[in-house]
Amino acid sequence: MSDHYNAFEMSPVPAPGPDATPPEPFHGIYGMPAFVTIPTSDLAESVEFWTRGLGFFELFAIPGTLVHLRRWAFQDVLLVHAESVPERAPAMSFSVACVLSQVDSLVEACRAVRPGSVDGPRDTPWNTRDVEVITPENARIVLTAVKPFDPDSQEARNLAAIGITPPDLGRGDNGEHA
Repeated sequence: MSDHYNAFEMSPVPAPGPDATPPEPFHGIYGMPAFVTIPTSDLAESVEFWTRGLGFFELFAIPGTLVHLRRWAFQDVLLVHAESVPERAPAMSFSVACVLSQVDSLVEACRAVRPGSVDGPRDTPWNTRDVEVITPENARIVLTAVKPFDPDSQEARNLAAIGITPPDLGRGDNGEHA
Protein backbone atom coordinates (compact mmCIF):
# COMPACT_ATOMS: atom_id res chain seq x y z
CA MET A 1 0.00 0.00 0.00
CA SER A 2 1.32 3.42 -0.93
CA ASP A 3 0.38 6.82 0.44
CA HIS A 4 1.45 8.43 -2.84
CA TYR A 5 -1.18 9.95 -5.11
CA ASN A 6 -1.20 11.99 -8.28
CA ALA A 7 -0.87 15.70 -7.47
CA PHE A 8 0.63 16.87 -10.75
CA GLU A 9 -1.81 19.78 -11.03
CA MET A 10 0.13 21.56 -8.24
CA SER A 11 3.33 21.66 -10.27
CA PRO A 12 4.39 23.92 -13.13
CA VAL A 13 6.42 21.00 -14.53
CA PRO A 14 4.66 19.67 -17.64
CA ALA A 15 3.94 15.99 -18.15
CA PRO A 16 6.93 14.35 -19.83
CA GLY A 17 6.74 13.59 -23.51
CA PRO A 18 8.23 14.47 -26.86
CA ASP A 19 5.97 17.55 -27.15
CA ALA A 20 6.42 18.81 -23.57
CA THR A 21 6.90 22.56 -23.53
CA PRO A 22 8.24 24.53 -20.59
CA PRO A 23 5.96 26.96 -18.82
CA GLU A 24 6.56 30.66 -19.27
CA PRO A 25 8.78 32.37 -16.70
CA PHE A 26 6.61 33.18 -13.68
CA HIS A 27 6.58 36.86 -12.69
CA GLY A 28 3.98 36.69 -9.91
CA ILE A 29 4.74 37.42 -6.27
CA TYR A 30 3.91 34.62 -3.82
CA GLY A 31 4.97 33.19 -0.48
CA MET A 32 7.88 30.96 -1.46
CA PRO A 33 7.45 27.41 -0.10
CA ALA A 34 11.19 26.80 -0.62
CA PHE A 35 14.14 28.66 -2.10
CA VAL A 36 17.89 28.56 -2.11
CA THR A 37 20.19 31.36 -0.93
CA ILE A 38 23.59 31.43 -2.62
CA PRO A 39 26.40 33.72 -1.46
CA THR A 40 28.42 35.42 -4.18
CA SER A 41 31.35 37.81 -4.12
CA ASP A 42 30.42 39.13 -7.59
CA LEU A 43 26.68 39.74 -8.03
CA ALA A 44 27.05 40.93 -11.63
CA GLU A 45 29.00 37.84 -12.75
CA SER A 46 26.57 35.55 -10.94
CA VAL A 47 23.49 37.22 -12.41
CA GLU A 48 24.98 36.98 -15.90
CA PHE A 49 25.63 33.24 -15.53
CA TRP A 50 22.26 32.44 -13.98
CA THR A 51 20.34 34.47 -16.58
CA ARG A 52 22.32 33.74 -19.76
CA GLY A 53 23.37 30.19 -18.86
CA LEU A 54 20.63 28.73 -16.68
CA GLY A 55 17.66 30.68 -18.06
CA PHE A 56 16.62 32.54 -14.91
CA PHE A 57 15.42 36.15 -14.92
CA GLU A 58 15.87 38.90 -12.37
CA LEU A 59 12.64 39.29 -10.41
CA PHE A 60 14.03 42.14 -8.31
CA ALA A 61 17.25 43.37 -6.74
CA ILE A 62 18.50 45.32 -3.76
CA PRO A 63 21.62 46.91 -5.31
CA GLY A 64 24.87 45.53 -3.99
CA THR A 65 23.06 43.22 -1.55
CA LEU A 66 20.66 40.73 -3.10
CA VAL A 67 19.23 39.59 -6.44
CA HIS A 68 16.07 37.46 -6.53
CA LEU A 69 16.13 35.17 -9.58
CA ARG A 70 13.39 32.91 -10.91
CA ARG A 71 12.57 30.63 -13.86
CA TRP A 72 9.27 28.83 -13.38
CA ALA A 73 6.97 29.15 -10.38
CA PHE A 74 8.70 27.77 -7.27
CA GLN A 75 12.19 27.96 -8.83
CA ASP A 76 13.49 30.83 -6.72
CA VAL A 77 17.15 31.65 -6.07
CA LEU A 78 18.43 34.48 -3.89
CA LEU A 79 21.95 35.60 -4.74
CA VAL A 80 23.33 37.49 -1.75
CA HIS A 81 26.54 39.48 -1.58
CA ALA A 82 29.32 37.86 0.46
CA GLU A 83 32.96 38.69 1.00
CA SER A 84 34.03 35.23 -0.22
CA VAL A 85 32.65 31.97 -1.59
CA PRO A 86 33.77 28.37 -1.08
CA GLU A 87 36.81 27.38 -3.12
CA ARG A 88 35.14 24.13 -4.23
CA ALA A 89 31.60 23.07 -4.93
CA PRO A 90 30.01 21.13 -2.06
CA ALA A 91 28.72 17.58 -2.47
CA MET A 92 25.21 18.94 -1.89
CA SER A 93 23.30 20.09 -4.96
CA PHE A 94 20.18 22.07 -5.83
CA SER A 95 18.04 20.53 -8.59
CA VAL A 96 16.00 22.61 -11.00
CA ALA A 97 13.43 21.05 -13.33
CA CYS A 98 13.49 21.66 -17.05
CA VAL A 99 11.96 19.81 -19.98
CA LEU A 100 13.88 17.36 -22.11
CA SER A 101 13.90 19.67 -25.14
CA GLN A 102 15.75 22.33 -23.09
CA VAL A 103 18.67 20.17 -21.94
CA ASP A 104 20.94 20.66 -24.96
CA SER A 105 20.36 24.41 -25.24
CA LEU A 106 20.95 24.93 -21.49
CA VAL A 107 24.18 22.92 -21.72
CA GLU A 108 25.34 25.02 -24.68
CA ALA A 109 24.40 28.29 -22.96
CA CYS A 110 26.24 27.39 -19.75
CA ARG A 111 29.33 26.30 -21.68
CA ALA A 112 29.27 29.54 -23.71
CA VAL A 113 29.10 31.72 -20.60
CA ARG A 114 31.44 29.62 -18.46
CA PRO A 115 33.50 26.93 -20.22
CA GLY A 116 34.11 23.87 -18.08
CA SER A 117 31.02 24.44 -15.93
CA VAL A 118 28.97 21.49 -17.22
CA ASP A 119 29.12 17.75 -16.60
CA GLY A 120 26.70 15.57 -18.52
CA PRO A 121 24.02 15.07 -19.56
CA ARG A 122 23.51 11.62 -18.08
CA ASP A 123 20.46 9.43 -17.68
CA THR A 124 19.49 8.32 -14.17
CA PRO A 125 17.90 5.12 -12.81
CA TRP A 126 14.83 7.21 -11.80
CA ASN A 127 13.99 8.21 -15.39
CA THR A 128 15.52 11.68 -15.69
CA ARG A 129 18.25 13.22 -17.80
CA ASP A 130 20.47 15.31 -15.54
CA VAL A 131 23.15 17.91 -16.16
CA GLU A 132 25.43 19.07 -13.36
CA VAL A 133 26.49 22.71 -13.50
CA ILE A 134 29.01 24.44 -11.25
CA THR A 135 28.18 28.15 -11.02
CA PRO A 136 30.63 31.02 -10.46
CA GLU A 137 29.75 30.83 -6.74
CA ASN A 138 30.74 27.13 -6.75
CA ALA A 139 27.14 26.04 -6.24
CA ARG A 140 26.33 22.60 -7.64
CA ILE A 141 23.13 22.94 -9.70
CA VAL A 142 21.48 19.93 -11.34
CA LEU A 143 19.21 20.60 -14.29
CA THR A 144 16.84 17.64 -14.37
CA ALA A 145 14.33 16.66 -17.06
CA VAL A 146 11.92 13.76 -16.81
CA LYS A 147 12.17 11.40 -19.77
CA PRO A 148 9.03 9.99 -21.40
CA PHE A 149 7.79 7.07 -19.33
CA ASP A 150 8.31 3.62 -20.82
CA PRO A 151 6.40 1.07 -18.71
CA ASP A 152 8.71 -1.70 -19.98
CA SER A 153 11.94 0.10 -19.02
CA GLN A 154 14.38 -0.63 -16.23
CA GLU A 155 13.59 2.83 -14.85
CA ALA A 156 9.89 1.86 -14.55
CA ARG A 157 10.86 -1.31 -12.69
CA ASN A 158 13.15 0.71 -10.39
CA LEU A 159 10.31 3.09 -9.52
CA ALA A 160 7.74 0.30 -9.09
CA ALA A 161 10.12 -1.48 -6.69
CA ILE A 162 9.82 1.47 -4.29
CA GLY A 163 6.05 1.86 -4.69
CA ILE A 164 5.95 4.60 -7.32
CA THR A 165 3.71 3.76 -10.24
CA PRO A 166 2.96 6.01 -13.21
CA PRO A 167 0.25 8.59 -12.73
CA ASP A 168 -2.90 8.42 -14.80
CA LEU A 169 -2.57 10.12 -18.15
CA GLY A 170 -4.72 13.08 -17.09
CA ARG A 171 -3.99 15.56 -14.34
CA GLY A 172 -6.37 16.32 -11.52
CA ASP A 173 -7.19 12.78 -10.47
CA ASN A 174 -6.57 13.35 -6.76
CA GLY A 175 -9.96 11.90 -5.83
CA GLU A 176 -10.08 11.42 -2.07
CA HIS A 177 -6.89 13.44 -1.51
CA ALA A 178 -8.18 16.74 -2.88
